[in-house]
This record gives sequence, C-alpha cells and structure tokens, in this order.
Amino acid sequence: MWLMLGYRFLLFKIGRFVKSEIMSVRAIAVHMSPVYSYFDEPVQVIVRGLLPKQTVNLIARVKDDKDIIFQGSAVHQATENGEVDLNCSPSLGGTYTGVEPMGLFWSLTPLASHHKLTRWDASRPLLVDIEVVSNERAGLVLAKVTHQRRFMKEGVQRVVVTDGGLRGTLFIPPGPGPFPGIVDLYTLGGGPSEPRASLLANKGFVVLALAFYRYKDLPKRLDKLDLEYFEEGVRFLLKQPKVKGSGVGVISISKSGDIALSMASYLPGVKAVVSINGCCANTLFPLKYKGTVLPPLLPDVEKIIRTEQGLLDITKTMPNPMAEENQASVIPIERADSHFLFVASEDDKNWDSVFFAELAGQRLRAHGKENFEVVRYPRAGHFVDVPYMPFYPSGVHAAAGEVVMFGGETGANAHAQVDLWGRVQAFFRKHLDSDHPQCKARLEST
Repeated sequence: MWLMLGYRFLLFKIGRFVKSEIMSVRAIAVHMSPVYSYFDEPVQVIVRGLLPKQTVNLIARVKDDKDIIFQGSAVHQATENGEVDLNCSPSLGGTYTGVEPMGLFWSLTPLASHHKLTRWDASRPLLVDIEVVSNERAGLVLAKVTHQRRFMKEGVQRVVVTDGGLRGTLFIPPGPGPFPGIVDLYTLGGGPSEPRASLLANKGFVVLALAFYRYKDLPKRLDKLDLEYFEEGVRFLLKQPKVKGSGVGVISISKSGDIALSMASYLPGVKAVVSINGCCANTLFPLKYKGTVLPPLLPDVEKIIRTEQGLLDITKTMPNPMAEENQASVIPIERADSHFLFVASEDDKNWDSVFFAELAGQRLRAHGKENFEVVRYPRAGHFVDVPYMPFYPSGVHAAAGEVVMFGGETGANAHAQVDLWGRVQAFFRKHLDSDHPQCKARLEST
C-alpha cells in the first residue's frame, strides 16, 4: 500500500514537472494589434501558447502624470488551442466580467482611491503594461508586453498658447485645411484637457484647449468669471490660418457647460455647443460680460449627505433654476444662433444633469427654436470622457473641497463614452463644416 502511494506521488510530481517543462518551452506571448494605438481607438489583445483550458489572469497597469498607478484585471480560460482572445473570450472575474474587448483598458482602477487618470502633455503616450499571470502559481508571470496608447497622430502640431492673457494648448491637424475650429473647456479645475483636444485634432479639427484658472500664471482662485476672456479665445481660434471662418464650436463638461452656453448666448462666432452634464444656469461665480452680470446659482449646503463610506453626496444641493429667486441666473440661450447637443447622464451624482438638459430644451422650444438635441445615458456618471478613459466614480470636488460621489456604473459609463465620441464628431461636422465668412466678419467688427 505504501509502495503504491509512493508510486502515485512520484507520478504526480513527474506530471507537474513535465507540465512545468512544457510551459517553459511553449512560446507564451501577448499579441497586440495594432502594435501601438490611439487612446480613443480599440486594440485587439490575444494571448497564445497557453495549455488547453488553462486559466490565467490578465493584468493591465499604467502610471499617470501624478504617479498614480491604475490597474485592471480579468480572469480568462484558454481555448482548446491555448488562446485567449479578448474579442470573444469572456472575463470570469476581475475589474470587469463578460466579453469586453477593451475591458482591460476602461476598467483600469486607481490603486489610490478617488483619482482620475491624468495626462497633462498629450505629446507623450501612456505606456500600458499587460501581464499574463499563472492562476495556479500566484505571481508567476508567463508573458508580458508594453503597449503605447498615443494621443497625437503624426503631423498634428501641439502649440502652447501664451497669446496675450490666453493660456492653453492649440492642436492643429496636418494638411492644408481649412478645418473646423473647436474651443475645448474642461472641468471646474480650470486647466486644459489635452487628451480630448488632441484626439479631436486627429479627426480633423483645430482645437484650442483653453484654461481659465489655476493653470500656469492664471489666478489660483475664482471669485468671478469674465466672458471677455473666452471671447478672446474665440477670436484667437478664428484668426488661425487653418480654421474655417464660419464660426467655432465649443465642447464642455460639468461647470464649463454653463460657460459654453453663455458663450453661445453672448458671443458672435459660436456655432455649435456640446454640453456634457452641464447646467442651464450660471453656477458658483458671477459671470460678467461688458455691462451684463449673471448672478450665480449657488448650492444649498444643507442638502449635502455624507455616506457611510465618508463620501459626500451632493446630488440634490443645486436648487431649481426656474424658481423665482433663481431665474436671474438662467442663461438666455434663446439669444444664441448656435446648435446645441445636451448630454445628460441619468446617474450623475454631481447634480441633476437630466433635469437641466430638459429645462434648456423647454426654454428653446418656448422661443420657437428646435436647434438642439438631447442625449441621455442610463447608468452613466458625471464624467463621460473620451473612449476608454478609466471610470471616475468619486474624487475631490474643486468647490466642495472633499471627496464626492460622481455616480455611474463602470461598464455603462465606458459604453456611453464610446457612443458619445461618434456623436460629438458628427455634430461638429454637421454644424461647423461649412464656410460662411460673414460670421468671421461679424466677430471682427465687434
């Protein structure tokens, strides 16, 4: 009996040794197609050389400009041919599940909580390390590859803007042009969003990523906003030799949404506005333009809720703009000659974006205008960014000064970003890709 047990144990050890030797000589490799990719484009990931039905962990890691490490993971079982193809192989666990070809990228999660992936300089690609790790022997890396996720295509120019008081970055596509021009405004943080601006430039737009505070030598704090600064940005963009003279577009998100609506309402030369989870009233700071002052819609801090996790829920803090005491803050978008794309996430925890988008549409219709579209995304959160940008469900709010909930579900938010990206390009092409010099002449005459 003991002899038989010893014999079986020996066979078991030999089997494990043989399996180990087979694994060591098999050419396990991660194949990426294309060999490098642009951030808003999908990439194919295939692992080859595994044992039939072998279970492995795929781990993706990237470090951003704040030295925050983001990590995504998925558990996969190889086919009979020893392959894992993310186009058809379901993730059985990790930071996402199911068949999601780009899940490893959009499910990247910061190891230090409440951070958004940051890339300040779009001329530098993000380097994503992808490892195939044994499920049987924890920590054993079977294969590894580093993949470049680029922002700027060859020939796109990146120009740091220090024209007069303007600050930001200009992205110019290759070729003679002329191209449609877009002013890109980002969040309450005030700095430029180079990833989004550069990716739009890849698609054939001249894009000015415009900072408006807390950037370089701009003011560190805000007590008011002057629309003349943004008018200067529109003028600057229209003067660029490669920009069509038919007017510009504005893309915005969050607080910058009401800036974008104000630009369309008061400034000549703005033809198309995308407002992503913005408000239809001026918020937080007085907005001045020549002799006009829009007072701010201010949050009701008594309605802040602190969750069991210690995060702030500020969803209900912003009051109804249509209440009699608040109507002076409502932006008169009926004045605008622009077209509007209002984007509203149904699980936005920053504020009620759906409600604000509906109010904006009602105001335009009440003035006989149908120059707008409303797109709603179920289960998406406040930050609907460029495709495959990692989910950002919570973070330090620039106004609240603490970590707040931004809402959304990881997968739903990721799919919303992909869908919106196509809509944004189509919207701007429809409303900017024509040449009517009178808009430029009107702007220069004011």
